[in-house]
Formats: sequence, structure tokens, C-alpha cells
Amino acid sequence: MGLYAARVLREKYEEKRWHSWRYKRRVLDLKRKYDPLEGAPMARGIVLEKIGLEARQPHSGLRKAVKVQLSKNGVIVTAFAPGDGALNVINEHDEVIIEGIGGSKGRSTGDIPGVRYKVIKVNGVSLQAILSGKKEKPTR
Repeated sequence: MGLYAARVLREKYEEKRWHSWRYKRRVLDLKRKYDPLEGAPMARGIVLEKIGLEARQPHSGLRKAVKVQLSKNGVIVTAFAPGDGALNVINEHDEVIIEGIGGSKGRSTGDIPGVRYKVIKVNGVSLQAILSGKKEKPTR
């Protein structure tokens, strides 16, 4: 194989790479640019309001969620409140810690439309510990 043929093959390969979403996302640094958490695994924020979201077809029901304003950059995101009675524990103006919900490519999972984050702590105490009765929620 001559030098010319090798260069043609390499150019073809480099052009083809742009068809891969993984390559495009890595090279253009899209995760960091458009991620409200700015690459961090978790973020702290203040609850603005409690909302109920309708589940996607074929399921029905209200999925309990909260609107959270992040402390680090002021971005408002919607976070799912997992667990039975979780929305009764979370109040407006509470400080919460959110993390990714675990969908592929950082997207939402299950039947909750457009929600990419879930609440894991309320006022510095684990939401699961509060719901199971092991700890009491502190007041701010």
C-alpha cells in the first residue's frame, strides 16, 4: 500500500468518525457545555416548587418531582423525588442535593418525561433514611 492510499484511507476514517455520537460529544465537549451540573456527579440547590408530572404512555399516574435552583450557577432543573411519601418530607426552600437519574447519555429513565435528576438528600440528611424512619429531617 502506497503513501497516497494510506492517506486516503485515514481521511475516510476521520470523516466517518463524525457519524458516531460518542466521538462528536467527546470532541465538541458537549457534556460539559450543556450540563447544568457542569460535569460534577452531584449538585446542591434550593427547592422552588413541588410539581406532579404525568407518566408517559402506557403508564398512568402522577410522578412527584421538585423544581430546584442550583446554587453553583442558578440554573433551574426538575428533579424526581423517589420513595413513598417523599414529597411530604420535602418542602419549599429546603436545601437538597441532586444527582443524575442514571439514564443512557445522561438522559431520563423510565416513564418520567424530561427529568434527568433525582433528589438524594434533604437539608443534609439522606432522603431514604428520612423515609425509612431512621433519621429525622432537620429544619433550616
